[in-house]
Amino acid sequence: MPAGDRNVTAEIRIDARPEAVFPFLTEPDRIVRWKGVEAHVEATPGGAYRVHVTRRDVAVGEYVQIEPPRRVVFTWGWEGDDQLPPGSSTVEIELLPDGDGTIVRLTHSGLPEGADVGQLEGWNHFLPRLAAVAAGDDPGPDPWVDGTMGTT
Repeated sequence: MPAGDRNVTAEIRIDARPEAVFPFLTEPDRIVRWKGVEAHVEATPGGAYRVHVTRRDVAVGEYVQIEPPRRVVFTWGWEGDDQLPPGSSTVEIELLPDGDGTIVRLTHSGLPEGADVGQLEGWNHFLPRLAAVAAGDDPGPDPWVDGTMGTT
């Protein structure tokens, strides 16, 4: 399936340095603290990216670039989804120093029409959870975990 031409962007400031935020993008035990119930990742170029975002929804792709502690790029798609299949889009996350904190700038590109809205909703749900855990707080239970994304 050819990549789509839609992109979404999201940005958030986190009260933690990029060095503290970066492991939450590459280490399975830290990924699931803000997004998902299970993660199997190999944070090297060509390494697997597989995150059970909910008990039913599995994001699948592979890492493309890893630049600690500044940038992570991985492919993305949903297991069993014909519109956005595994690895069919790209997520780039930049960590920009901002005083004692970090600006997280996320760009999700190559999305087909219709998938862009749902992906933006998802990132807007999960980035505040990342901000909480990276700053040392508990984001609480994820209301999406037992259903499908976008339902509470």
